[in-house]
Amino acid sequence: MKLVTFVEPYYHQERIGIFEMGKRGSYVMDANHAFSLLLTQRGESYPQSIADQFIPPDMVQLLRLGKASMTALRETEKFALNKGPDLLESLDGGKVIFSSEKVKFKAPVPRPGKIIHTAGNFREHAKEGKTSGWEFPMPQWISFLKSPSAIVGHEDNIIRPRYTKKLDHEIELAIIIGKKSKHLTSRKSAWDAVAGFTVFNDITARDIQSEEMKNGLLNFGKNMDTFAPFGPCFVPKDDVGDVHNLKIECRVNGQKRQTSNTNRMSVSVAEIVQHYSWVTLYPGDILTTGTVSGVAAFRKNPEKYYLKPGDVLESEIENIGILRNHIVEDKEVY
Repeated sequence: MKLVTFVEPYYHQERIGIFEMGKRGSYVMDANHAFSLLLTQRGESYPQSIADQFIPPDMVQLLRLGKASMTALRETEKFALNKGPDLLESLDGGKVIFSSEKVKFKAPVPRPGKIIHTAGNFREHAKEGKTSGWEFPMPQWISFLKSPSAIVGHEDNIIRPRYTKKLDHEIELAIIIGKKSKHLTSRKSAWDAVAGFTVFNDITARDIQSEEMKNGLLNFGKNMDTFAPFGPCFVPKDDVGDVHNLKIECRVNGQKRQTSNTNRMSVSVAEIVQHYSWVTLYPGDILTTGTVSGVAAFRKNPEKYYLKPGDVLESEIENIGILRNHIVEDKEVY
């Protein structure tokens, strides 16, 4: 099951959807409306009220509801696949099924409480930094916060700020928290706190980052507008397969830039969650694993590889999907 947050094309409302591939291409099913149809066929007296209770339009609210909502979503997906998209569309007058091309994808969790990034967990990235002459050490468990205001989703633009000429990509696996947690004492309890996963790209202005790190900071170089693209979907942990053996690939204009696998990570997902549970983790919070080798800054002749307006950035992780973004020039806003 792949869940998305999308804007439906008629009333332009934010909704929770289930992403599917059909014979005519990919489509998004409005999970709330489809569940209401299922309840109607079961003979429930107030199907829409029940659907609103179990599948709200906000992903954080849905995660807070826990297993009850996930059960409703799975029942809905099974019901929809049995009915077929054409029949669902006719039953609900076109309010359930939308072609992927006709909806706007938001980040799966558009408003997380916090985003905690970690670095150094893929030692290949630390090694390439040392080899390239990067002046700052990269031990494990470097952490920094990413601003929720920097979030963009699938097919959104990434703005190259006028203050940088060194815009870089860092593909990462992102962990979505599903349960309020603090001071987790075991890997099992940490894994229980995980709802699922998505694709993240930690966009970085290297020249700004370099100046900040001279003072021991990681702030604006990682947090300019649009520097937190993630999506296109949220895959529950039970559907992702072996999360510690997923292929990772970042492409620019179709050319491979970063290629790796989550099996090269030096710590587990559970260890990351447990480590950061010294602060309260809430449903919808995002934790990342750190990036893999192949960033522009650590290549020979890095100027050739920095992102520029017109570039198309694709970030792909096996069993999750492809996050696509477009690099544009900074413009004055009035």
